[in-house]
Amino acid sequence: MRICLVIFLLMMGVSHAQEVLVEGHVYDDKTKTAVPYANISFLKTLKGTSSDEEGYFYIDVPEDYLERDVHVSALGFKDTIMPARVIKEKKKIYMQEETFELEEVVVVQSLGNSQVLNPVSSYSIKSGFSSAETPWVLALYFPNIGAAKKYLEKITIHVQQNSQFKRESSKFRLRLYDVDKDTRKPSNDIIRKSIILESSKTEDYVSIDLSSMNIRIPDEGIYVGLEWIFLPYNWYTNTYKHAITIKNVVEDRFAPTFAAVYQKNQNFKTMVYGMGEWTDFAIKAPGNNENLIPAISLKFSNKR
Repeated sequence: MRICLVIFLLMMGVSHAQEVLVEGHVYDDKTKTAVPYANISFLKTLKGTSSDEEGYFYIDVPEDYLERDVHVSALGFKDTIMPARVIKEKKKIYMQEETFELEEVVVVQSLGNSQVLNPVSSYSIKSGFSSAETPWVLALYFPNIGAAKKYLEKITIHVQQNSQFKRESSKFRLRLYDVDKDTRKPSNDIIRKSIILESSKTEDYVSIDLSSMNIRIPDEGIYVGLEWIFLPYNWYTNTYKHAITIKNVVEDRFAPTFAAVYQKNQNFKTMVYGMGEWTDFAIKAPGNNENLIPAISLKFSNKR
């Protein structure tokens, strides 16, 4: 039986306070241009949203949430924390560009020696990851055994179809991270370009060819991240019966649903980023030591 796991890392009590609208725009502090697809989360809650292509965002929250802080993250920018009340009054969030040095990217000649890490077949898919209430990044660690020179060629992400989501496609962002040597968590973005992918209702996977970018896998390995974007384009409702009250419950969710497989190799590690921090996300198969991980395959080649 296939099940769907909704990513909830922090369970909070339900508030019945009057709701207020928090809206505004996210801007680059230096250029004053809009920052699209920024994720905005109310800390210590499960409430969040994303800015659209024009940097605009809106969300209804209980009035007492105005006393909380809001965490804002976006590719290429430093994480920003602001009081919710200030955001409601100013209706503007300015983010500072994040700068750091990465290893030089060198154009190289392919030897045509390709391999695939975590190959996935349709029959091996057992579950899926979906998101509700606040945006998350779901990341899978791929080790670089022997710290050999490997270069990314293609990434394939498998998705599960959802009859409750009516659009023909949904959007998400691909992230690639290097590894913090001390914590072993995702660290810096390896590529600064925003890669927005679309999953189609007619396909159960999305592939992207990265060979032209000549990305070398770091010696410590690489995290492949899948970032949900909380836009109306991806929104749908899910209805289910409450286990205790037996009443119908309607909740907001956001596509896509990323497929999941069980993996025996313990080197593959799953983490999620939400509300300002990375957290381990480990689910074991019943009766054994296999981990449930995102169904992501990584194709690489050796080059000189």
